[in-house]
Amino acid sequence: MAQYARGSAVAVIRLRNPPVNALSLAVLQALEDGLKKADADPSVKAVMICGENGKFSAGADIRGFSSPKRHGLGLGPIVSLIESCQKPVVAAIEGVALGGGLEVALGCHYRIAHVKARMGLPEVTIGLLPGAEGTQRLPRLIGVPAALDMITTGKHIPATEALKLGLVDEIVEENTIEAAIRLANKVIGQPLGPRRLSLKPVPKLPNMEAFLQEAAVKVKKQARGCLAPELCFQAVRAATETPFAQGVRRERELFQVLLSSGQARALQYAFFAERAVHRWATPTGASWSSAAPQPVRRAAVIGLGTMGRGIVTSLVKANIPVVALEQDLEYLNKGRKAVMLLLEREAVKMEGGAQSLDFHNPARLQFTVDFDLLHDVDLVIEAVFENMALKKEIFHKLSKICKPGALLCTNTSALNIDEIASATSRPQQVIGTHFFSPAHVMRLLEIIYGRHTSPTAIATAMQLAKALKKVGVVVGNCFGFVGNRMMFPYVEQAVFLLEEGSRPEAVDRVVEDFGFKIGPFRMSDLAGLDVGWRSRQGQGLTGPSLPAGTAARQRQGQRYSPLPDLLCEHGRFGQKTARGWYRYERAGGRTATPDPWLHSFLAQYRDTHGIKTRFIDQEEILERCLFSLINEGFAILAEGIASGPEHLDVIYVNGYGWPKHTGGPMFYASIVGLPRVLAKLQKYSEAHPDVPRLRPNAFLKKLVAAGNPPLKDWMSYVSRQSPKL
Repeated sequence: MAQYARGSAVAVIRLRNPPVNALSLAVLQALEDGLKKADADPSVKAVMICGENGKFSAGADIRGFSSPKRHGLGLGPIVSLIESCQKPVVAAIEGVALGGGLEVALGCHYRIAHVKARMGLPEVTIGLLPGAEGTQRLPRLIGVPAALDMITTGKHIPATEALKLGLVDEIVEENTIEAAIRLANKVIGQPLGPRRLSLKPVPKLPNMEAFLQEAAVKVKKQARGCLAPELCFQAVRAATETPFAQGVRRERELFQVLLSSGQARALQYAFFAERAVHRWATPTGASWSSAAPQPVRRAAVIGLGTMGRGIVTSLVKANIPVVALEQDLEYLNKGRKAVMLLLEREAVKMEGGAQSLDFHNPARLQFTVDFDLLHDVDLVIEAVFENMALKKEIFHKLSKICKPGALLCTNTSALNIDEIASATSRPQQVIGTHFFSPAHVMRLLEIIYGRHTSPTAIATAMQLAKALKKVGVVVGNCFGFVGNRMMFPYVEQAVFLLEEGSRPEAVDRVVEDFGFKIGPFRMSDLAGLDVGWRSRQGQGLTGPSLPAGTAARQRQGQRYSPLPDLLCEHGRFGQKTARGWYRYERAGGRTATPDPWLHSFLAQYRDTHGIKTRFIDQEEILERCLFSLINEGFAILAEGIASGPEHLDVIYVNGYGWPKHTGGPMFYASIVGLPRVLAKLQKYSEAHPDVPRLRPNAFLKKLVAAGNPPLKDWMSYVSRQSPKL
């Protein structure tokens, strides 16, 4: 509720709806009543609007968007009501003013913010635009470039930046509410016309048209098929071209378009799915509600390769003291340099700068080759390369050195957690923490429990994810876990498509047009083709351990493509060697150019193996790549490796660049319709009977037979046999 209180000549309206003072219907009604009361009361000379408990307002409740009808009490008219008030209205912004909360502040005549407050219009991130006249008021206040940046990205800005932009009139370090009342008293009787944003013209740019055209291209490129940023742009553009009232009408039209689009539904699903995965459970009955985490006061990281460096950086940023260990001094010094460079860069991005990270302090970050220094850490993350023997040797050592309660984590992307745990005397303390590269940037952390992992260990790993500002998702133990296991059939299909007549750039373009940040071949070049090659050699699929006389394109009676192996044999490892599926300007270069050598290599390969080249259309490329990945998702759900489809979606959106505006692979399947996914898989499976991963999964068939139930009900159809863990 909004509370109305009269002190002296300034009436105070306080937004009250814990925890973040969301603008519910009751709050809006009370705000309207308070404003009308203040306007009608002759003893009131000014009004101050603030929030309860040190927060202004985080905006409308997102669940309100999906409710059928919002009783006609819109926020826009209330913002207009604030602005048209005959007495000065001052906003006292503490904590956050986000979305509708910031729009309320924009309706006020003056704005004061606490130095630690943050402001933003994040509607774009849930597929919408600021729908309470914010796209019209903000550009009038801070100019078009800054307003576009805030509205199309949804970013939050600190009060110091808001002051520079002119978004707030003043920032204070002490009591914001007292300062706002002082300001309100000071401006009593001053003309309000110049302070009403709807009456202000949009600040002119010398080259407005050219700027807007350039901005439109940039927004479209960054949006990658997502509607909301583009429509946000159109709403701001309307502010530059039409009078206020007409701009507001345009904003409303565009808001309705977004509200009724499937993208807003998908983005809101993704928003709630990310919150749902915090509530983890395992098939044995352990869950978030009954397991308490252990405190992590000190951590260690073993191995300072790419992953280890990113993990150390993440821990330092989270204020967790770290011991970083390498096997010899040469590697240690190389690793130390790289970590320091990463931390310098991170410090530049942070408001407090290097002081806030304090990473030159050995109590915060220590480099060593001495395992004995790990005797008192609460948690160790092993990040050496994917080699089972090496990992087991390290875990055997840790089991002897670390204190009894220490959690032993392995950063593996596919190896068996139980086998790693078998090298220790405390398998209940062993857990997989699969970070994604670059580890200090990527938000996903796959947390993998083994047969013996204790609920406390899972809870501690989830708590660590939270401390590192990552999205932790708890999954079961199988080869590749969830993310990489679903990735295998996707990449496999991409390579088969090349064998049959496509090209890397054609496959990547289709996948990127769908909304992926990067297609399978550019991704493979970035990660390094040698990584998969080593893994396949380890599995005996290629290399010296392959039995003589094995058919080039068959393994255990299934179709196999040796193309990636042949590329590696030619020394083409991707970006690191300037040659892979593409050509690069130099070793380590980033710009992928289609390579004529590869095109003739593919033609030769098809001739050698008698494969008739055929034209493959975009639909087939997309369906074979995506539906094979989704099919594997159904297998994972049926086996109890993940406890719900939203877990798979959160993993794919946060770790694999799946376009968020389609919700994730399983949500996307539910929108396409499971009968269609099944029919297409059947069609492709019949055309390629030697590719088991195209055979529709039994659980998918079961759901279609049950009448294509909504995604939230899928798990009630899983046969509850003993979990396969």
